[in-house]
Amino acid sequence: MSSSSPPHHTTAVPSRHLPPPPSGQRKQQLRSEPTMLPCLLSLLLLAGAAAGVQGHDDAAARRTMEEFAGFPASNDGEGGRASPLRVDSDSLQRQIDELASFSDSPAPSVTRVLYSDRDVQARRYIKGIMKQLGLSVREDAVGNIFGRWVGSEAELGAVATGSHVDAIPFSGKYDGVVGVLGALEAISVLQRSGFQPKRSLEVIMFTSEEPTRFGISCLGSRLMAGSKELVQSLKRTVDNHNVSFVDAADSAGYKIHPDDLHNVFLNQDAYFAFIELHIEQGPILEKEGIPIGIVTAIAAPASIKVEFEGNGGHAGAVLMPARNDVGLAAAELALAVEKHVLESGSIDTVGTVGILQLHPGAINSIPSKSHLEIDVRDVDEKRRNDVIEKVHKSAIDISKIRGVELSEFKIINQDPPALSDKSVINAMEFAAKQLSLEYKLMISRAYHDSLFMASISPMGMIFIPCYKGYSHKPEEYASPEDMANGVQMLALTMAKLSLE
Repeated sequence: MSSSSPPHHTTAVPSRHLPPPPSGQRKQQLRSEPTMLPCLLSLLLLAGAAAGVQGHDDAAARRTMEEFAGFPASNDGEGGRASPLRVDSDSLQRQIDELASFSDSPAPSVTRVLYSDRDVQARRYIKGIMKQLGLSVREDAVGNIFGRWVGSEAELGAVATGSHVDAIPFSGKYDGVVGVLGALEAISVLQRSGFQPKRSLEVIMFTSEEPTRFGISCLGSRLMAGSKELVQSLKRTVDNHNVSFVDAADSAGYKIHPDDLHNVFLNQDAYFAFIELHIEQGPILEKEGIPIGIVTAIAAPASIKVEFEGNGGHAGAVLMPARNDVGLAAAELALAVEKHVLESGSIDTVGTVGILQLHPGAINSIPSKSHLEIDVRDVDEKRRNDVIEKVHKSAIDISKIRGVELSEFKIINQDPPALSDKSVINAMEFAAKQLSLEYKLMISRAYHDSLFMASISPMGMIFIPCYKGYSHKPEEYASPEDMANGVQMLALTMAKLSLE
């Protein structure tokens, strides 16, 4: 569903740096040339990776700029021409590679778990870049990192962007990272253009978007959004090595008193808008040859833990009619999850049994305990909750029919979906059209920190293609030109919102 038409003047974008894997290459994108504008903000309307320069109608460009900036465009005294500015793709890729070296697993995989030594190194690296850009840097009690470019009207709500840099075991180096380092490059693009923000611009590196260590996804942004339940949970949460959250934070240099966690909460008016740049983590954009995705909604995730208990016994000695097999109960429930999801009738409803464990786990032993963890998502909260209710009913029915005990059916989290704000969507569409980038309105079925930022401020997301849709694996890849498109989109969107 493309919403913009190709420009009249285009040039092929050359492939630069780290060519994509040999198979599955998508068609080369066409990009408009940098628009030459005679005012301070003219450099925001460029397509920086283009090889040549072609001018556009100055009058049309001036009208566009006046609408954007809110004041008449004027000549700069030197023929009304400004030098084009490009995203520094070499620097961005180098930073991504350097950040990937802070890993507890060998390249090309990346493992960077919350409050580990590698996580601390990554945090230090990000703060260093923020300081190089002259941003005002601060951290909250759990280590959310904020780098602010103070605007001319600093009392107004800031325009924020950002993502995360923690990585699940043996994953890739682009998930989240593009949204942090790409955001910092977007700030650098605006600074080099001579842009002066009215509203402050802020880059956020969120703590622990991944649930790897404590089983809590989007920990930092959940707290920022004011989750009182999470505050209570973190006071007693431990990891697989029985290390408490407070002790783990202390080892990383964050001296947390449990009462300090409330200080992470943000007010509703803390930000004017929030935009997150991210790889799609799916194959749609690459498959359709579209360089930009504008996210309209983020699917609401729900996580469920289920346990069945039975008698167990010897695999040879207990005859089939006498068994209470919790392994089969778990398998039956897993199939029920699939059945109920498909019955919803919506392509947006998805369900996954990501964990299924049997105890004692011996080939010659009938399982006496089974443990499942189920993920159900949908952009429609009621439809998702209906699926959860049906899964619960199936678990009860299965336990009765098989003569086993349903010892636990616990909903761990049941987050609401998030809709992108119309004002942010409009700003993103404006940016795409100015940059002559074809885009697709789409849903994010993966959750992101934006899901929780939506409860603090108007929210939007920009997706860029990734190779075969791969993510959370070493083969994860985004091309330099696609990242440059995303950075330019983000820079122009932030600039527009900053001036509102």
